[in-house]
Amino acid sequence: MYIPKYFKVENVDGILDFVQKNSFGTIVTTRKGKPIATHLPLGLNKKGDDYYITGHMAYGNPQWRTFETCKDVLIMFQGPHAYISSSWYNQENVPTWNYQAVHVYGKAIILENDELIEDLTKMLEKYEGNRENPVLWDKFSTHLLEKELKGIVGFKIKVGEIQAAYKLSQNRNESDYINIISKLQNEGNSNSEQMAELMKNRM
Repeated sequence: MYIPKYFKVENVDGILDFVQKNSFGTIVTTRKGKPIATHLPLGLNKKGDDYYITGHMAYGNPQWRTFETCKDVLIMFQGPHAYISSSWYNQENVPTWNYQAVHVYGKAIILENDELIEDLTKMLEKYEGNRENPVLWDKFSTHLLEKELKGIVGFKIKVGEIQAAYKLSQNRNESDYINIISKLQNEGNSNSEQMAELMKNRM
């Protein structure tokens, strides 16, 4: 990923926290020289000193069959993004787009059945645990689980290289920066409001 120096992020703990909070990612591999991608909810788990991205996809999805031959799998995570109008600057310039993006590279391994069950259990706990009537793993019938497990393939990707770009108008002067936040807050959409909040937290 191309990252200008202003926007490069190297705080690994902060990046991993971003991945946890923006865990619906895109997995990219190649098949016969052609890129293919799948959009999935993903988990981040630590074992020893290593981190793994975990998840599952439909058995009928041909992408999992590329894991064995793909030297590196690319996983992309994205946060809020927003259009930045050049009319918000104090001097002539061009418009741009603010965003947060993380790319993770690693080798994918297919999960054994017990590992897949463990990962699914954790995912349910993450997204259901705080709900009024949580639907956790042990609430499902054995018959349903056995049937559904036949239709998915679990995987884990050992985190190797991490690249992160947070383009949050860091290259603008203080006056422009404050004005951009103000304008974003009044755009009337959630992405712009989230971007404004991110920028405020950097001040």
